[in-house]
Amino acid sequence: MDFQENIKDIILDDEFPKRCNVFTTLLQKWGKVHNLSGRLSTEDIRENIIDSIYPLQYLDSYNSFADIGTGAGYPGLILAMARADIKCYLIEPRVKRVAFLNFVKNSLGLKNIEVIGKRVEEVENVKVDLVTSRAVTNTKLLLDITKNISTDTTSYLFYKGSLLESEIEEAKLENTQTYSRKDRNYLYLKGSK
Repeated sequence: MDFQENIKDIILDDEFPKRCNVFTTLLQKWGKVHNLSGRLSTEDIRENIIDSIYPLQYLDSYNSFADIGTGAGYPGLILAMARADIKCYLIEPRVKRVAFLNFVKNSLGLKNIEVIGKRVEEVENVKVDLVTSRAVTNTKLLLDITKNISTDTTSYLFYKGSLLESEIEEAKLENTQTYSRKDRNYLYLKGSK
């Protein structure tokens, strides 16, 4: 898979397209059996990969991140594949999805990933620079349930849909940065540095 034509401002290593090909094959095999994702065509998976890495072009640097409710791998696993030098925690409570994430991690030899089979509220002894999440819950609740893995300097990247503006209002957020691509809205909250 070639991604550079779609995302020109993101530098990806030569391994990233290879990792994506392996991920696509594994997701298609596992997805049919375990109902991991409703969208299993190669084109749908490719679009989800692009959606996952799109924000890399405007994120500040970070040394660690946690993805909440990683599911079939979006965005956390894909971000970890794109940035294999960054410590990544994939937090997913559902056993079948945890098994899939660990299988992909091991198949790709990704040493930067730790899969945590818990709800984020139950995670202990983890603090990260960046928290990501896609389609888990509303922004206000996400900020609340991730306090135990956050510090004063933690930033947040939430992949949102059409309700973004009302969620920003409900959470009483200021100084937000938002970006859009197709039907996706990305909410970026920078931690205080």
